[in-house]
Amino acid sequence: MIQPVAALGTAMLTVSGCVWYLPALADVRAGADRPDSRRSAAAACLSGWSTTGLVALLLFVVEAWWMPVAAAVAGAAATIGLRARAAVQRRREARQTARDWAELRTGRHPTTTDHLARNVVAALLTGGLLTAATTAAVELAAAGPEEADWLSAAAAPAGIVGLSIALAVLYACGARRRAG
Repeated sequence: MIQPVAALGTAMLTVSGCVWYLPALADVRAGADRPDSRRSAAAACLSGWSTTGLVALLLFVVEAWWMPVAAAVAGAAATIGLRARAAVQRRREARQTARDWAELRTGRHPTTTDHLARNVVAALLTGGLLTAATTAAVELAAAGPEEADWLSAAAAPAGIVGLSIALAVLYACGARRRAG
């Protein structure tokens, strides 16, 4: 009587493991879209859950205990081997990623002149926008709503914004040339 109960429990455990083995199956099926370490880890997951399913089936079918135990031991060994392989691959991939990022870095760290240049550009743009808004408000307030010349009220602020953008771009280009 104990073997059918153990088989049912193992089968239910296998069914509930779908939250792990279905995403692992998707990783394996994705192929080269996933890193090698992730595919190996997914294969280890599938191996472990397949072993659980096989043990449940053997518990239902076979009378002897040694067959499900042998299947469990063989499946556990395969799962551990695949998981160890995935860990080795992951460390190798992490080292390669670190080397790749090191090659991309220029070795130059942001200095205070970089921060100063950002602050100056931000101040030029903010000052230009505030001056343009103030100019438009003063022009419209001075003329009154019925006598307002909307074209000149828009042209002056647009010119101020354009001038502040041009100054910010010139300063940023000059700062980049001085730094690099």
